[in-house]
Amino acid sequence: MNQHTYSASREAKHETLGLTDEQAVAMYEKMLLARKYDERCLLLQRAGKINFHVSGIGQEAAQVGAAFALDRERDYYLPYYRDYAFVLSVGMTVQDLMLSVFAKADDPASGGRQMPGHFSHKKHRIVTGSSPVTTQVPHAVGFALASKMKGEGFASFVTFGEGSSNQGDFHEGLNFAGVHKLPVIFMCENNQYAISVPVHKQLGGKVADRGLGYGIPGIQVDGNDPLEVYRVVKEARERAARGEGATLIEAMMYRLSPHSTSDNDLMYRTKEEVDENRQKDGLPRYRQYLIEAGIWSEEQDAELSARLIQEVKEATEFGDHAPFPKPEDTLLHVYATPEEGE
Repeated sequence: MNQHTYSASREAKHETLGLTDEQAVAMYEKMLLARKYDERCLLLQRAGKINFHVSGIGQEAAQVGAAFALDRERDYYLPYYRDYAFVLSVGMTVQDLMLSVFAKADDPASGGRQMPGHFSHKKHRIVTGSSPVTTQVPHAVGFALASKMKGEGFASFVTFGEGSSNQGDFHEGLNFAGVHKLPVIFMCENNQYAISVPVHKQLGGKVADRGLGYGIPGIQVDGNDPLEVYRVVKEARERAARGEGATLIEAMMYRLSPHSTSDNDLMYRTKEEVDENRQKDGLPRYRQYLIEAGIWSEEQDAELSARLIQEVKEATEFGDHAPFPKPEDTLLHVYATPEEGE
C-alpha cells in the first residue's frame, strides 16, 4: 500500500462521521460520474463537437464531500466553474450539463447563452454565476443575509479558486459576513494555479488564515479526502445553524488538467509535476478506502464504471440532438415584457 491510500485504522471513518455505507458509496458514484463527464467533454472539444470546456479533474473529492455535508433540501449554492461534481451531487443531471455544453435551448443554466460551467438551477437553489472571478462571493453573503433577516434557517455555500482570494469581492464578502455573523460557508478550492500563475506567486500565506482578520474561523483541509472535507463542512454548517456565523475553508488539491481547453499548461509547469500530483488524486484514493472498508469491490467498480460511461454517452447524444434556441430568443429576459392587459 502506498502513502496515498487509506490505512486500515481509518476503515470506519465514514461511520464515525455519521455516514452510512450507502452514503459513502454514493459519494464515490458522484465523484466518478463527474470524472466520466469531464473526460467526455475534453474529447468532445478536441473532436470539434463543442467549443470550450473548463475541467474539474482532480477536484471532485472536495466538491462531493462538501455537497453531502450540506442541507440539500434547503441551502443555496453559488459554485464556481469547475464544480461539476458538486452540482451533480445537489441535483443536476448529466443531461442538464450536456445541454449547457452544447448551448441548447433547454439548458437550465441560461438557455444556451452562457459559457459552460456557469451553473444555475432554480429548483436545486443553484445561483447563476458570471465569468469575472469572485463575483459569487458577495452574492453568497447576500443570500446568507436574507436567511438571517427572514429567519429561514438556510445557509449559503460558495466556492472559488485561490486566485479569487486576492480579489476585492472576497475581502468585502468576508468582512460583511464577519460583522453580521452570517450563515455562509466559503470554500476555497486551492488547486495551486490561477491559470498559469503558481500559488507561491499568488499568496504569501494561507488562504485559511485570511479569515482571522474578519473574525471568521479559517480551516485548511486535505481536498483529496472527501471524508475530511465532509467533516469540516458539516461542522461549518452546524456553526451556521447555531447562529455563530461564517466559516472559511481552504481545501488543498491540484488541478490535473489544463486551465481550460484553450490552455497549454506545459508552458508553465512540467509533466513530471503533474504526474507526481496525479498520485494524490482523491478518486482512486477514495475507491481504495471503500474497498478496504469492505463495502466496495473491483467487480462493483467495473460495473459502475460501465454504467456511468453509458449514462454519459446517452446524455451526450441527448445534448447533441436537442434543439438550439430560436434566433428571437436572444431577446428573452433582456427587456421587460408587459403583463397581459397592460
